[in-house]
Amino acid sequence: MLKPLKVYCLFIILLFACVKGFSQQFKPPHLEKKGNAIQLIVKDKPFLALGGEIHNSSVSTTASMRPIWLQMKQKNLNTVLVPVYWELMEPQEGKFDFTLVDSMIYGARKQNLHLGILWFGAFKTTYSTYVPSWIKTNTDTYPRAKNSKGESLPVLSVFSEANLKADAKAFKALMQHIRQVDEKYQTVIMAQVENEVGLFYEPREYSDAAKKAYSQGVPADLMQYFAANTGKLQPELDSIWKANGSKTSGSWEDVFGKSIMDDKNPKVFSYFPEEMFSTYHYTKFVGQLAAAGKEAYPIPMFVNAWPKAPGFTGVPGKYPSGGPVPHVLDIWRANAPAIDFITPNVYGPKRGVYHLVEQYHRPGNPVFIPEIRQGIEPANLAFWIYGTHDALCVAPFGIDGTTAEEDPFTKTFAAISQVQDLVLQHQGKGTMAGIFVDSTDKSQTFQLNGYTVKADLVVPRGGPAAASVAKRPVLAGGLIFATGPDEFIAVGKEYELTFTPQNPDPQKPQVDVEFLEEGKFVKGKWVTTRRLNGDEGTGGGGIGVVAPKNTKVGSLRFQKNPTDEYSIVRIKFYSY
Repeated sequence: MLKPLKVYCLFIILLFACVKGFSQQFKPPHLEKKGNAIQLIVKDKPFLALGGEIHNSSVSTTASMRPIWLQMKQKNLNTVLVPVYWELMEPQEGKFDFTLVDSMIYGARKQNLHLGILWFGAFKTTYSTYVPSWIKTNTDTYPRAKNSKGESLPVLSVFSEANLKADAKAFKALMQHIRQVDEKYQTVIMAQVENEVGLFYEPREYSDAAKKAYSQGVPADLMQYFAANTGKLQPELDSIWKANGSKTSGSWEDVFGKSIMDDKNPKVFSYFPEEMFSTYHYTKFVGQLAAAGKEAYPIPMFVNAWPKAPGFTGVPGKYPSGGPVPHVLDIWRANAPAIDFITPNVYGPKRGVYHLVEQYHRPGNPVFIPEIRQGIEPANLAFWIYGTHDALCVAPFGIDGTTAEEDPFTKTFAAISQVQDLVLQHQGKGTMAGIFVDSTDKSQTFQLNGYTVKADLVVPRGGPAAASVAKRPVLAGGLIFATGPDEFIAVGKEYELTFTPQNPDPQKPQVDVEFLEEGKFVKGKWVTTRRLNGDEGTGGGGIGVVAPKNTKVGSLRFQKNPTDEYSIVRIKFYSY
């Protein structure tokens, strides 16, 4: 038997271990740079957000939100972007009701989901429809923006200190509450500050306060920023500033050129001095709002843009003037340092997605897509966004509007969740690529692991072991990782790859497959489910390597499989 002293000591050791375990502290969610990428860190580990944004009114009651969390889990999400409504959170001035906030946090946590909070405060899609009634009905204290005719707009003025103070007080209270109830759980991992800010109808505001500010010329702090960053400004701003003499003081038109309007050419910056004026003051408003929130709980904060996109008008006021569109991102980053990254909402077709992702993927600004349209094309483009642009998150909008079976993102996120550790390991290293090919762009070529890799839509082939294929696919998406010398892991369906050595050995010019495996990841470890060879290895099955006419290249093909799921394979080549 143990002596009493030994029993007592053992008890103390066990008690200390338990207390230490329960008191484990994590840093708040934050961003960290890794190589050429920026990663989201949750509970001190890199985190890849597989997201979805719900419809605007879906969490406006506890009853309406209750079924959402299981539905999101069934769609293989790990992060849900959800609005918090100022009008319901502060129905009376100074009296906060966090019932809806608590319900969404606890509901998501129960399904092991994370949340990105969308603050629908002073601005939602530019308008002020989510402000409380005590603000809506008191325009003397909380003034509206005005157009050039002097008419009030349904938008709070960013030139009002009262508007800013009320919004900041509420947002800070929200972040304080989230910290109190969730800091140790980290269900909430980020916050969007307002939604699609900017001014419709006009390129700038014309209230008395706004007209006075415009007449005073470009503020000194903005001019100091331009002077301190000569040669480092984004090209759009740098070229216009230089074209007008690189002035360090003067009126908005002195510094940024005469105001012109050309609605036929989207490359022309119409109403540019007015847009710069609007941008300066919106960034000051939103920047102070974000700083107030971060003072309470310093988690990553971002803004989203109704962007100026190809094929749409290039005139500010028809897209939100002052919002975080690509050609004014430097102003946002200078005036709103509490904003960690700037994101575009993406609703256009493929070309628009390419353009906007590339426009917003800039040094210091990671790719995050808080809203993308639903459908099979965006669900496959998500692979390209994550794999080629080291994205933090892709989130289709209205994710709660379809069942898991109907939504093509369900299978996309199932596949990416299998390899999310690989994605995080390869971000910022240039050892990963995202793939998207379709009937109009049938090929994609990139360099990876000493090979020139070419992706094509698969050409269905029959054979003794082949599943019947009705027709050639119209699009395909996937991921590929370089996991070792001549070795790759690929995710996909309905595309094929050819691998051409960039520096072939003249003594061993032929390329062939050393091994090919189909598998999955279990707790981060690769588990082989089938070794593919024979009919499956040479072209008969749903996955295989075709015996090529050119034996100096390697190949890999994903045909459509009977379950229409994405496959994961591991392949290694050798030379002879």
